[in-house]
Amino acid sequence: MLNIEKRITDTKAVFALEGRLDTVTSPDLENALKASIEKITDLELDLGKLEYISSAGLRVLLSAHKTMNKQGSMKVTNVNSAISEIFEVTGFSDILTIE
Repeated sequence: MLNIEKRITDTKAVFALEGRLDTVTSPDLENALKASIEKITDLELDLGKLEYISSAGLRVLLSAHKTMNKQGSMKVTNVNSAISEIFEVTGFSDILTIE
């Protein structure tokens, strides 16, 4: 299960994720992002309560990253050690802006 809390103000969006971002839940995040980031120039993904991310979840992050590179910037915040390790192993730590 994945809970997505969206906070959008002007051109900034913060998506706080809680739970598991996997094959079952990644379409939920993908749809939420597509519906919200058209006019956004600053996207923050708060992963403070994310417990797990699969390759399907990584694909959604990469897609959002590519979109935001064209229209602004994206950062990932509050990454716990388990998610950080996945980012390290997959090379995402070199691709994403992690704070």
